[in-house]
Amino acid sequence: MLLLVLIWGYSWITSKIALNYASPLDFSAVRLVIGTVSLLVFLVWSRASLRPQHFRWVIVIGVVQTAAFIVLNTWALAGGGPGKISVLVFTMPFWVAAFAWPVLGERIRGWHWLALALALTGLVLVLQPWNLHASLLSRSLAVAAGICWALGVVFAKRLHNRAKVDEVSFTFWQMAIGTVPVLIADALFDTHTIEWTPVFTLCAIFNGVIATGVGWAMWLYVLHRLPAGTSSLSSLAIPVIAGLSSWLQLGERPTRLELAGMLLIGAALALISWLTIRRHEEPEPLTGQE
Repeated sequence: MLLLVLIWGYSWITSKIALNYASPLDFSAVRLVIGTVSLLVFLVWSRASLRPQHFRWVIVIGVVQTAAFIVLNTWALAGGGPGKISVLVFTMPFWVAAFAWPVLGERIRGWHWLALALALTGLVLVLQPWNLHASLLSRSLAVAAGICWALGVVFAKRLHNRAKVDEVSFTFWQMAIGTVPVLIADALFDTHTIEWTPVFTLCAIFNGVIATGVGWAMWLYVLHRLPAGTSSLSSLAIPVIAGLSSWLQLGERPTRLELAGMLLIGAALALISWLTIRRHEEPEPLTGQE
C-alpha cells in the first residue's frame, strides 16, 4: 500500500511533465493504451479468465470511470498544478456519498454531514469562483473528474451487490472499452503532434505501465488483504505526495486560501475514512441466518 501511494502520488508529477510534450487527449490515449496492454499481460501471466462478463456494465463504467475520468483529469492537470488538482479530484468520496443515496439507498447520516460541510467549504476556498484570474476551468474539470470517478464507483458497487464479479478481468475490459472513445476523440479532434522525447517516453511508460497497469493490479491485491477502511485512509496520502512533490520539483505553492481549503478537504476525507473503519470494526447483529 505504501509503494502504491508513492507511485500514484508521484504519477501526478510525471503526468504534468508529459503534458509539456503532448496534448491532454494524446497523453490520455497513450497512457490508456499502455495501461490496457499491461493489464492484458498481467492477465495472461496470472492465467486469469479473459472472458468478458456483465458487458453492459463494462461499457457504462468504462466510458464513465476510464474515458471521461482520465480525459477530464488530464485536461485539468494541463491548466493547473498537481497539488491543487489532485485534491479536487480526490473529492470523489463525497460525490460517492451523494450518488449512493438515490442509486444504492445509502443515506447520509450523522457525522457524514459534517464531513460533507467541511468538504464543500474547502472546495469553495480552492475553486475561488469570485477570483476571475484563477484557473477556474481546470479546477472545475478536476471536480468533474472526481464526479465521474464517483459515478464509476457507485455503478461498480451496484453491480457487486447484484452479481459475482471477476475484478481483474472486469478492470481490464472496462479499461479496454474506455480506451476506444478516447482514441476516436483523439483521432477526430486533436491536431497536435506528440514530441517523443526521452522524457515524454519515460513519463508515458511510468504512467501507463507502473501507475495504470501495475498500479491497478497492486490496488486489487491490497483490497483483498487490507480492510477497506485502512485502504481508504492510506489513499489520503496520494494528494499529499502529489502536493509535496509538486512543491519541491515544480515550485507549486498554494495561496493561504487554497491551503486552507485543501486542509478542510483533507480533514473531511480523514473523517470519512475514520467512519468507514468504525463501521467495519463494529460487529454485525445476529440474525439467526447464515
